[in-house]
Amino acid sequence: MKLRQAIKLLRLSKIFLPGKDGKRPVHGDTKKFQEDPHWKDYILFYEYFHGDNGAGLGASHQTGWTGLVAKMIQLYGLLDPKQALAVGREAAFVKGTRDAGGAKS
Repeated sequence: MKLRQAIKLLRLSKIFLPGKDGKRPVHGDTKKFQEDPHWKDYILFYEYFHGDNGAGLGASHQTGWTGLVAKMIQLYGLLDPKQALAVGREAAFVKGTRDAGGAKS
């Protein structure tokens, strides 16, 4: 399965994007995040999501799997499937690159 297909299949991005009414499901009924022009475009990433309406629940932070969703949304907007596969392959097998700990491969 290609990255773009996986993202569409999961449909996770819809939780974070404004709907036809201009509201983001992730913000639930919180008026400050839905209506205040100073806050409505700041997206929080939650630990859990309401199964029916997508509202964020639990701790709000940019770690864990929700941070991964943010990265997937970003990549979805920047890369087409061929580019994503080529870049991923190169990053995995290019000698002289550094791993997360800074060690050279």
